[in-house]
Amino acid sequence: MTFDKLLTAGCAAALATALISTAAFAQAPAAPSAPAAGAAPATRPAPPPPLHCWSPKKTPYAKYVAPNKPLTKLADVLAAHKSEKSWSHPVIRNKDLVADWKQIAPGQTTTQLAYSDNRTAIIVWSGQMKVSLEGQEPFVASKGFEIDIPFRVPFTLQTIGDQPALYFQINATSDMPVYPVATNPTKPKPVNGYEYEERLASGGVGTYDAMNQPYLDYYKDVVGGTTRATAFISSQHMFVNNIRGRGVATPPASNLGHFHIGYDEFWFVMEGNIDVQIEGEPLVQASAGDIILAAQGHWHRASFGGPVGQMATRVAINPYPAGLHNYTMESAGRQ
Repeated sequence: MTFDKLLTAGCAAALATALISTAAFAQAPAAPSAPAAGAAPATRPAPPPPLHCWSPKKTPYAKYVAPNKPLTKLADVLAAHKSEKSWSHPVIRNKDLVADWKQIAPGQTTTQLAYSDNRTAIIVWSGQMKVSLEGQEPFVASKGFEIDIPFRVPFTLQTIGDQPALYFQINATSDMPVYPVATNPTKPKPVNGYEYEERLASGGVGTYDAMNQPYLDYYKDVVGGTTRATAFISSQHMFVNNIRGRGVATPPASNLGHFHIGYDEFWFVMEGNIDVQIEGEPLVQASAGDIILAAQGHWHRASFGGPVGQMATRVAINPYPAGLHNYTMESAGRQ
């Protein structure tokens, strides 16, 4: 993700008593369900000049530790679960974010829960599901929907129709689910050293704003519409940025791209093909549904792959909306 593109984005009583009712679990204010049709795209601001500095690069760069790997092919994930109807497959595990492929069988609904302190991002890939967020009108999401769930907002996902719903879910590593007592009267089992207790959860819930909306129908609004690809979630510990362009010849290996000082970055291929050069790894060539990961400290350079001119989209995901990008001196601060 280039620096200039980064800048375009710019419980109890139902968690005891506080969560038993909609009012007690403080509904998020109503927000438009989708971007306004025909809205004029925002003007791209000119990037500021880069800072000339001594920048620390992790040496040696971070190793890939399972389940993390440079490329996760969707075909391999599906093959690993071909005999299952509902399943979860870990893809990303680092100090900032966790991400999993998940599938829910026809007729099934997930347990109502909320996440403690950060937003949840979901990308729907196949099937259809009814998304019910407390404080919002339910909506049906299908392939290409990007969903933004604020912290502490209870939600459920229900498969619609006779096909399973397949989706990619991203959460902050520090978050854990909390369960409203009203819909989950039985005490949850301990998880990873945590014992669930019936408590009152204060602090309110996350809300929506001009940047963060309940959903984006990417194929309808961006690929087939007039909405420009840009950041979908830009919030504390969560940056989900759509980057779209036409296929180009793979840049030379001498173009290193950039590296990040303290975090990993990964990409969900939403459309077309994406090439990513990652320091110490063979050139990664990915297609729609695949996930690419550049571990902390690796130089990496992403480009639109496939036939020259073919449209492609990579959804860049990391924990910092204004994360620092470090470039070579000769690059003039651009990829």
